[in-house]
Amino acid sequence: MAFTLAGRPETKTQARVLRLLRDEGPLSRVELADRLGVSRTTMAGEVGRLTELGLAERAGPAASRGGRRSTLVDLPAGLRFVGIAIGATALSVAVTDGRLTVLGQRRVPMDVRLGPEHVLARALEVTRKVLAEQGVERPAGVGIGVPGPCDFHSGVPVSPPIMPGWDGYPVRDTLARELGCPVLLDNDVNVMALGEQHSGVAKRARDFLFVKIGTGIGCGIVVDGQLYRGVDGCAGDIGHIRVEEFGPNCACGNTGCLEAFFGGAALARDAMAAARAGRSPALAALLAEKGELNAADVATAIGQGDAHAVQLMRDGGHRVGWVLASLVSFFNPGLIVIGGRVARLGHPLLAEIRGVVYRRSLPLATGNLPVILSEMGDDGGVVGAAALISEAVFAAP
Repeated sequence: MAFTLAGRPETKTQARVLRLLRDEGPLSRVELADRLGVSRTTMAGEVGRLTELGLAERAGPAASRGGRRSTLVDLPAGLRFVGIAIGATALSVAVTDGRLTVLGQRRVPMDVRLGPEHVLARALEVTRKVLAEQGVERPAGVGIGVPGPCDFHSGVPVSPPIMPGWDGYPVRDTLARELGCPVLLDNDVNVMALGEQHSGVAKRARDFLFVKIGTGIGCGIVVDGQLYRGVDGCAGDIGHIRVEEFGPNCACGNTGCLEAFFGGAALARDAMAAARAGRSPALAALLAEKGELNAADVATAIGQGDAHAVQLMRDGGHRVGWVLASLVSFFNPGLIVIGGRVARLGHPLLAEIRGVVYRRSLPLATGNLPVILSEMGDDGGVVGAAALISEAVFAAP
């Protein structure tokens, strides 16, 4: 089913109505008026305008509250968004409805180092396949996350350390031209934070940190319900905080960065070294079987009780916790969510991070601070990317 955006919401009230319908489902005009603090007459006019624009529709009568029954209002049944999550080693594409429920999704291996032309061509191919499978001619918009710093306003990556050839490439404009719809680009950890805010464990949190531990390490910052990007869009790039003055070389060009010690590539490097040196029988066996190792192999070795694999996890978790303890003292968040593929080392890693955060931060800052694992898996990036573009489609000019 095709959905064509006939217009844009023209008032802040209309934009707030659309967000409520997205996040909470069908609501009556009376409920919308009460929630937004406007008169019922005003709400009737705003809903009428949204219906004319093709951004809302009637969804039957509401439950009776005494007197004449109000009408339920909902997002159009044919409204579709696309979320694209490009990682260092794979890309995922999902089509969602207006409420950001994933209707169809594909994940394919992809090396981001192959460059923007190759990766985006593959992303477009997968996107068109998923759209065709869902019978969608043109989505209302596309959100995309990439594993590096971005200029959000111009839609280009900026000197991304693990993305050679992507600096300044017009990712947003290229996809918008090819797909014929609005497109927004952001850093992958920011879109994952939006995914957690909409559908994950941070749904009720107003101030939280989302920490992604994958090939890279980053932090999405949400303040009073709003994503904080910083002046130039690089807020939260904690992977390049130096944790030791002298340490491994990092992709950013410095040494001793957190990411150089415990990003996915660093963990694979240290696991390979341990296996070859005979310090880890479990990792040595996995290396002999597979020819290479990654973070998932470290998790396997930990599950087998391998002491060196456990120590790799504890050392990395300690460093992450040390950085987060400083952020807690500075920002005083209400929640920290840990996600990303390296975070799938699971609760042993979480316990190490949590212990350091609680020991090194002020008691007032940690007395009511949950530090928990994300439960969204691979959906976090694509749902967050769809949330990103839905905000723009719904926003008042």
